[in-house]
Amino acid sequence: MSAVTPLPQERRLVTAIPGPKSQELQARKLGAVAAGVGTTLPVYVTRANGGVLEDVDGNSLIDFGSGIAVTNVGNSAEAVVAKASEQLAAFTHTCFMVTPYEGYVAVAEQLNELTPGDHEKRTALFNSGAEAVENAVKIARAYTKRTAVVVFDHGYHGRTNLTMGLTAKNMPYKQGFGPFAPEIYRVPVAYPYRWLTGAENCAAEAAAQAIDIINKQIGAENVAAIIIEPIQGEGGFIEPAKGFLPAIVEYAKANGIVFVADEIQTGFCRTGQWFACDDEGIVPDLITTAKGIAGGLPLAAVTGRAEIMDAAHAGGLGGTYGGNPVACAAALGAIETMKEQDLVGKAQRIGEVMLGRLRSMQEKFDIIGDVRGRGAMIAVELVKPGGKEPNAEATAAIAKACHAEGLVVLTAGTYGNVLRFLPPLVMPEHLLTEGLDIIEGAFALQGVTAA
Repeated sequence: MSAVTPLPQERRLVTAIPGPKSQELQARKLGAVAAGVGTTLPVYVTRANGGVLEDVDGNSLIDFGSGIAVTNVGNSAEAVVAKASEQLAAFTHTCFMVTPYEGYVAVAEQLNELTPGDHEKRTALFNSGAEAVENAVKIARAYTKRTAVVVFDHGYHGRTNLTMGLTAKNMPYKQGFGPFAPEIYRVPVAYPYRWLTGAENCAAEAAAQAIDIINKQIGAENVAAIIIEPIQGEGGFIEPAKGFLPAIVEYAKANGIVFVADEIQTGFCRTGQWFACDDEGIVPDLITTAKGIAGGLPLAAVTGRAEIMDAAHAGGLGGTYGGNPVACAAALGAIETMKEQDLVGKAQRIGEVMLGRLRSMQEKFDIIGDVRGRGAMIAVELVKPGGKEPNAEATAAIAKACHAEGLVVLTAGTYGNVLRFLPPLVMPEHLLTEGLDIIEGAFALQGVTAA
């Protein structure tokens, strides 16, 4: 078993971005990989550690993406590497449904303990976030004997047929791929920045509208599940106005509806708490997790109330690779790392630094309409000067400028006008500050200020 070799925690540019070797690999990619598989920044990575990615040309880039909130513990956390390597040498697969192994059970025990609520729980493991959401729907339907599923504006839940139907945004996720699964209904979400009567009215009015639509158009007695991201990810890091989620949870409970928290992007210390639901004391009936769970290996889960999870008949849940033993070992290493290194506290510190700097930028640059987020899940929404019209063009230009300077950033938002920042929770603070300097320089290049 080889030890992790630390990378220098520094930004280092020795070529233009992308460099010549990355460009050669990109040409190979275009000839070998389906065109529908896009690439945000075509630099081809050879090593990654802490807060940096090293590419084939020898460039070292600051990582504000974490593989879309996956490498919360960093790209090669020692406990993840050690436990996964040990398991890899022992055996790679048996299929838990054929001949089981302890790792799956141990991960389930950890999730039952860590997720919100002190009720009796059960967990089932899968491969991806979309697969977890699909299985949450299956479980809710088995438990309630109902069919309808309620989701929210700006929500994202995956790329399978059912989860495309659950997802709000058409391009690039849904265009041309229908028809989608039936019995899916969409209701308003409390989006403070864009609520027409003002952020102060957002929670109560949005909850009332959502509940009214469910009652009138669907019938509460027909709803199996209400599914929501406690902070919406691909939709633009929208944090629902305080009070909205508790109102929806109360309605679900009163009407026998399974409340599902999709914490695939928000979970595992990302928001400065173990789970984003913790912020308002939300205790979901079911919670879906993936991304940050296993330090970069494919693993996902549904965890929830024992009586709901146990509603599906034996053999009704599973999958050949679900809860792969190597991925389970990695998850145990990742959870150990989160606890030992206090990644909840580190995420909170990242949020303090980022929000402070970005709000200062907001005062300088009038294309920054909103700064929002919690912990290490932070975003800025860009608008045309003088109003709230989405500014997707500036968003793309600023992301491109950051990339050229060796900073990996991602975009998001229903309108394509949100820059989102997801640094690894183990990122050294000097890299965080340097990345924010690059972002501020990219805004300055736009030449639009509040002056």
